[in-house]
Formats: sequence, C-alpha cells, structure tokens
Amino acid sequence: MNRRTMLALAVSSLMAPWSVRAQPAPASSTSPTKNARVIKEVRFGVLPLGGTVESRALWTPLMADMSRALGLPVSAYSVPSYEELDRAIGRDEIDMAFLSAKMALDAVMQRRMKVVAQIARRDGMPEHRAVLLARKTGPLNTLEGLLAQPERWRLARGDSRSVTGFVVPQSQLFLPNNIEMETRFRSEFVGTHQATALAVANGDADVATNNTTDFERFRDQFPVEAARLQVIWESEPPPGAPMVVRRDYPPEFQAKLQAFLTGYGKGKGTRADAEREVLKDLRAAYGYVAADDSALLPEARLEYQLGRQRAMSAAWVNDAAREQRLQRIEKAYAAQVEALKASSASR
Repeated sequence: MNRRTMLALAVSSLMAPWSVRAQPAPASSTSPTKNARVIKEVRFGVLPLGGTVESRALWTPLMADMSRALGLPVSAYSVPSYEELDRAIGRDEIDMAFLSAKMALDAVMQRRMKVVAQIARRDGMPEHRAVLLARKTGPLNTLEGLLAQPERWRLARGDSRSVTGFVVPQSQLFLPNNIEMETRFRSEFVGTHQATALAVANGDADVATNNTTDFERFRDQFPVEAARLQVIWESEPPPGAPMVVRRDYPPEFQAKLQAFLTGYGKGKGTRADAEREVLKDLRAAYGYVAADDSALLPEARLEYQLGRQRAMSAAWVNDAAREQRLQRIEKAYAAQVEALKASSASR
C-alpha cells in the first residue's frame, strides 16, 4: 500500500468507529468459576496512532495470536481520537486496551480497569521521550523563539489525555515558562502524533508536540515530510503506556491474558520469530513485562505536579482560595497513591 492510498483510507476511516474480528480459536480453555463473568469475546481498544485503518492494521497480527492463545474471538475497537476511546471505556464497550498512562490512570481510578502489562525497556535502548517539532526552513526554528513569543505561532498538539502530546510538554516546558498551551498560541490544532507532524511538515502549523517513538514511525511512513522537520526540544522520559483489562473479569482470565502478553515473542522457532517482528512494528521490540496498577505511580506524580503548577500560576480571588485548591490537589494525589500501592500489595 503506497503512502497516498494509506492516507486516503485513514481519512475515510475517520467517519465512524468500527471494529474487525480476529480469527477465533476453536474452543476456550478459560473455564469460568461459579458466578464468574462468562467471557464470549475480547474487545481490544486501540490507541490511535495515525488513522484508524493504520492503527488496526498494526495490532491485527497480535490480536490473531491472542485469539488463538485465549480461545476467544478478539475484535479491534479502533477510533480516531483519545476522546472517543475514553468514551467507549466509560460505556463498558472495551474489555482490554493499550492506553496512554493518563487514560489508564483515569480508568483505574474509576475502578473500570486494572494494569496487567507494560512495554519492556532495557538499558541501552533509545528512551521514549516527548519532543517538539518545527520546520527546518520555517520562521520558527529555535526553542528560544517559541518561548519568547508564543502568540506568533500556530500549535499542533495532542489530546489532553496524551502524555507526550500534552501532559509532559505542558508540565516540563510550557508552564515553567508561564505559557498555557491551550490559550497562549495564535491558533491550535488537536490531533494524533501523525497528524500534528504532518501539519508542521505541510506548513499548516509552526510547532507540534510529538514523541520519539511516533516520530520514528513517521520517518518510515513519510520520509519526504519528515526530512522537513527538526526536533527543537526533548523531554525527560515520561511514564510508559500500559495494557489494561476490565477489573471485573475473572482472575483466571486476567492471569491468562498477562501470561500471553509477557510470553509473546520470548520463545524460539519460526512462530516466535514472527511474533518478534510483530513487536517491532508495534515499537515494543523487547515485548511486554508483567505490571500492576502501581506502574501508574509516575503518571499520578506527573498529574499532581501539573495540577500544582496550574494552581500556582492561575489568578485567584485571594491566597486562601489558592490554598484550598492546593489542599484538594494534595488530598486527591494521596488517595491515588494509596489506591495504586494497594494493588501492588495485593498481588
């Protein structure tokens, strides 16, 4: 499929969310215990990477292998935005998902989901970081120029639920420089990492939030457009994106799903070689490791810091009002930490 065809399919797929079913195994070996929820299929929420067609295509091989391992049909719930995926989780239309750390934290604190795995990282491998992209030949080509006059520039950013597309740039760069991403720029466009990079490459925006992993994928898919771009800022490593599953699903099923994910690509032979190729396409070359809700503690800390930054920079009627807001932030953060640590202790 050439780049223009892929773009056309991706654009047409934005019209409505849709799903595709992976080939099921003949029978399930996950036997429900008495009074346990009977699972007939697994609806896998796909975090938007580019268009819905592209996102679904990347995950289809893993879903097919998951279907065989679990003995259940696995369908992709692929949507074009974080917001639509968030709403689907709220409507209980998603059984498991690969989510941004912020979306996962929200779902876990609402008691809808629990963390079962996250991408494995190894010493020496490139670290996943948030970045800002600008055109090499555009009027804006330095970070200093951006921070000095944000009102001059058009921003392309991620959804507020995106860690690298919004949360990290806001907390690590913009708020410390007294810049609110939502209000200080000349205009803003909100989209996927692919869409924000294209906006800058094509001259529709001056600066874009992105991340090293998705920009690497963008270079592979859009080499001409990527050659026009440069990185003008790079963050500290942000919290990783986890795999989550519905909390009300039987422990036996959750354990089987976790075993599949952590064992995927770890064996020997032609099948394991094929699995490792799937993982490379998903930018998870070393597979997945077991995790629980405590994996979200770094994200909770990041949200806490962002909340405090906003409270300190906002205008208040008096100091007492600001202090009340700060106390609420402290209380909410303490409750999150307690809940996330409780999950780890109960493993």
